[in-house]
Amino acid sequence: MAKRVLVVDDSAIVRNIHSFMLKSGGFEVTEASNGYEAMEKLLESKFDLVVTDINMPKMDGYALCEAIRKEAQYASVPIIIISTESEAGDKLKGFKAGANLYVIKPVKSEELIQNAKMLVSGDS
Repeated sequence: MAKRVLVVDDSAIVRNIHSFMLKSGGFEVTEASNGYEAMEKLLESKFDLVVTDINMPKMDGYALCEAIRKEAQYASVPIIIISTESEAGDKLKGFKAGANLYVIKPVKSEELIQNAKMLVSGDS
């Protein structure tokens, strides 16, 4: 059974690109356009990985990471942040919020697929 990934970004183009990359790597992908929509989807269904942007309306990626970590069923789900924010402080804030990996946009397809597979490989 394919691992399920939730891709969260306010840009439909970016969501489509990241979704296409992950689908080509064998993942089943669901999309959300902001943190609130992502939380609704996370609470409705089980996901093996979350890929999120930082800069989004309503709930940004940092707040989304923190909200995910507060949910018992997602306390250890891997989270990849993919953002244009490239300062060391941004990365540190992402890791403190609960991200497992912080990648600067644009991400290469092979890199995203490899990191996603590595992060979900320990899941059953």
